[in-house]
Amino acid sequence: MTDEPTPPVGPDPARPAFSTPEMVKIQAEIAATRAELAATVDEITTRLHPRNQARRAAAGGRRMLTDAVDPGADPAARRRALVVLGAAAAVTVLVTIGIVRKVVR
Repeated sequence: MTDEPTPPVGPDPARPAFSTPEMVKIQAEIAATRAELAATVDEITTRLHPRNQARRAAAGGRRMLTDAVDPGADPAARRRALVVLGAAAAVTVLVTIGIVRKVVR
């Protein structure tokens, strides 16, 4: 091991930085792109958070139930809601029958 000082890493603070208007423009574009990327990542994180997904699913379920029972709802939305809720009820009945049959045996 030697007692020699290690050279500094990075730009020399005693030497003024060299920049051109083009470099300044590029640095500004990079900073703007980083800010946009950070905002995009934050938005994606918010959308994919499990609690937010559960809220959206619950809101969609409530809206579908409302569409199914509201006579004033859009006919296409009402028909779609009735089909989806009917299919969900059928699956629930089939799963319940399967569970009961396993328990009884």
